[in-house]
Amino acid sequence: MDESKTFVDRRQHRRFRVLKGARIVLNDRASVIDCMVRNVSEQGACLVLTSAAAMPLTFELSIDGQPYRNCRVIWQYCNRVGVAF
Repeated sequence: MDESKTFVDRRQHRRFRVLKGARIVLNDRASVIDCMVRNVSEQGACLVLTSAAAMPLTFELSIDGQPYRNCRVIWQYCNRVGVAF
């Protein structure tokens, strides 16, 4: 089976594979969830969490100590979350 025909990538910007630590910040920075970034682009990222907890639809994210970015959840599957910046 030709896998290139089974997946349609609708992203507008190319994502780059990375393995970086990040922090999800909730409730006006009262709660923090550590996670890993698996790929990133100008417009979004794929995050891996240690648990499959339900995520709020919006939150702040800091990748490798960089300034926080507002994020919106696009998809969630098991312990992976796709976000748009």
